[in-house]
Amino acid sequence: MAVYTEVSEQEARELLLRLGLGELCALKGCQGGIENTNYFADTTLDGQPHHYVLTLFERLTAEQLPFYLRLMKHLAQHGIAVPEPMADATGELLFQLKDKPTAVVNKLSGKSELAPTPEHCSLVGNMLARMHLAGCSFDMHQPNLRGLAWWNETVPVVLPYLTASQSALISQELAYQNHVAARSAYAALPRGAIHADLFRDNVLFDCVDGQPVLSGFFDFYFAGVDTWLFDLAVCLNDWCIDLATGVQNGARARALIASYESVRPLVAAERELLPAMLRAGALRFWISRLWDFHLPREASMLQAHDPVHFERVLRQRVDAAQQFKDMAVAA
Repeated sequence: MAVYTEVSEQEARELLLRLGLGELCALKGCQGGIENTNYFADTTLDGQPHHYVLTLFERLTAEQLPFYLRLMKHLAQHGIAVPEPMADATGELLFQLKDKPTAVVNKLSGKSELAPTPEHCSLVGNMLARMHLAGCSFDMHQPNLRGLAWWNETVPVVLPYLTASQSALISQELAYQNHVAARSAYAALPRGAIHADLFRDNVLFDCVDGQPVLSGFFDFYFAGVDTWLFDLAVCLNDWCIDLATGVQNGARARALIASYESVRPLVAAERELLPAMLRAGALRFWISRLWDFHLPREASMLQAHDPVHFERVLRQRVDAAQQFKDMAVAA
């Protein structure tokens, strides 16, 4: 469990009352996550139970946060199942606890599916495409803060912790991604608001009549404006691989891509650059996990993710680039 800032029940109670969300019944630190302090907050209002997530932001600033919160509000109001930030009487979505920027969102139902089937992947692909299209009318802009510029800044910082083989791989891949970003095909990629971190543990499913139903995407605090293809690649790199080896699962990948394209077909530049973006997605999370593992922040409870996982994924993506390109053409 990653809890960086301790919040008392009284502090949480006062904020929830300010938002008109009822009387606090229970407050519990959330398991998982390494970027923010998260608590589950249960309330009662007019005799009915309500469930929320209270988040204190440890890295993001009050200047950056309106983009994320307004994006979530926009998507929720356009029919995308995401946590909706709660506003006070003035419409404000961002508050403060313990001198940290703070927000409260409704808690989604369901649970994460950590062993997805092609059916789960199909549901994710469909909603991801609908989310991208819904974001077209969102008028705020913030770059992907963990994009190429951050990779170029961070790789030199983590290099001293790597073996010679790892250093060669990460340096070569970073050079390749800078080359890709300079291409005209990359400039032609459709762009908009993306989630940028849509892993298995950031999606919830319910079960209705024995069938999975996607109940929501959450944890939008890496979102930004970037290529939609990068967002799709991040999903494929988590939902459609064997976690132990990093090898892609063809049935799941085909299901996710086909379902996405049933809503928003890929353009020619996206088909061409899908292999490169799969590599980009793997590189991004290898770098961030190296950063968190070797340069951790103090926290009362913290377990950094294993960076070797995305090293394996990147090596697989480099080896199988043409295979993924062929898959996108056939989908």
